[in-house]
Amino acid sequence: MIPDLTDEDLAVRDTVRRFAQKELAPRAAEFDETAAFVGAHLPRLAELGILGLNLPEEFGGANISALGLTAAVEEIAASCPATASMITAHYLATDSILLAGSDSQKKRYLPDAAAGKSLGAFALTEPAAGSNPADMATRSTATANGYHLSGTKHFISNAGHADFIIVFARTPDEGPLPVIDAFILDKATKGITVAAPEPVMGMRGSHVFEIALDCELPATARLGTAGSGFRTAMRVLDRGRVEVAALALGICQAALAATIDWIAQRKVAGKPLADYQGVQWMAADKATEIEAARLLTWRAAALRQSGQAFSREAAMAKLTASETAGRVTDRALQLHGGYGYSRRMPLERLARDARILRIYEGASEIQRNIIARFLLREASR
Repeated sequence: MIPDLTDEDLAVRDTVRRFAQKELAPRAAEFDETAAFVGAHLPRLAELGILGLNLPEEFGGANISALGLTAAVEEIAASCPATASMITAHYLATDSILLAGSDSQKKRYLPDAAAGKSLGAFALTEPAAGSNPADMATRSTATANGYHLSGTKHFISNAGHADFIIVFARTPDEGPLPVIDAFILDKATKGITVAAPEPVMGMRGSHVFEIALDCELPATARLGTAGSGFRTAMRVLDRGRVEVAALALGICQAALAATIDWIAQRKVAGKPLADYQGVQWMAADKATEIEAARLLTWRAAALRQSGQAFSREAAMAKLTASETAGRVTDRALQLHGGYGYSRRMPLERLARDARILRIYEGASEIQRNIIARFLLREASR
């Protein structure tokens, strides 16, 4: 069963929709064209409480359910996917502290993050270690005063603009599986070198960076208990995958809306494209795919809200929604013909923005591995 949005959820969703359509959508093409960071939107995002939608009220968050959060992310992504990507990367960082942080860490970082006074980043991926943490090369070594971190993280959203970064590193402990710790790094920490933003295909207003680490940290910088970093990362990614699914839905909805408007106006042989049954079927198929992906996403969000396990459902939602976004944007571009290929229209941007969704926060292949693991485990019972 998928519960309805609460009155609070609906109020937040509608507020976010109005803001996104009025303030984000008109500048989306500009940020893509210039590759300028969408951080210009941060003051208004903070004013509306959007940067703390994933947090409880005690830390400055909103009274909104996980389903309401999903709906809000979809609305933002429908107007500016790059802004949605920046926000969801921030959520990864604050979720890490919410799930694994001490009381003092939560009080220190979360209220400012929710109020827009600080921006977070989540640094797990490395040049040679994307989907497999066993390949992680970043190391943490205990010192007399805390820890020494050394290594490189790559494709880290927000990192060059972030005030704090959640970093994952292997310890020297040997065993069948790597032992990983998580740390909170303040921007002012000496020994952090951030490269220029990576030149990317899409989401050009949401910057990603490489980070070189050679720094000393106090013992209080560790997030969670010793060796708990991997579990923290997986719990956070479960949440993040539902948000990526919502981001994908927003792109889908924007592409579908543009297509419906186009086929109603564009004429071929004297008739609107919408009068042709083949075109009608294409639109119907894509609308149905989007709704199916939305139901999977809402199912995962509802389980998260109820406190139940939702790793499998998050993987299904992320896989389905991200793959659907690729198909929907491609078909929408096709129905626009040469105009869809032009940068004067939003379709080519949406198609480029959608492409990364099948890669980050666990590639589609990894989501299939996760789903298959659950299936095989259930079959062996």
